[in-house]
Amino acid sequence: MTPIPRTVKSAHRNNVPIFHNARQLNSSDEEEFDLILAMDENNYQNILRATHASNHHKVKLMRSYDPLGNGDVPDPYYGNEKDFEEVFQILDRSIDSMLIELST
Repeated sequence: MTPIPRTVKSAHRNNVPIFHNARQLNSSDEEEFDLILAMDENNYQNILRATHASNHHKVKLMRSYDPLGNGDVPDPYYGNEKDFEEVFQILDRSIDSMLIELST
């Protein structure tokens, strides 16, 4: 499945190369990865149910790194280009904050 054109347009507008490789979480991911990010509370709860309790510390909401506040990353699918830009800005600042935290 390819990304929708509004996603590609937002990425290009922000000088971000886009490579798409989406897949479902699988049972080996919780052992293989040190961090599993969920975009919203529903995904977060689903990931917790799918993983062993000993790995729950690896699961975080993406916006737990957002310096402007916690919450869900909104799904812009039914929105317009402004909504895609808003999500880009949320992810951009959250990722920057995450990288700072992980590098210390």
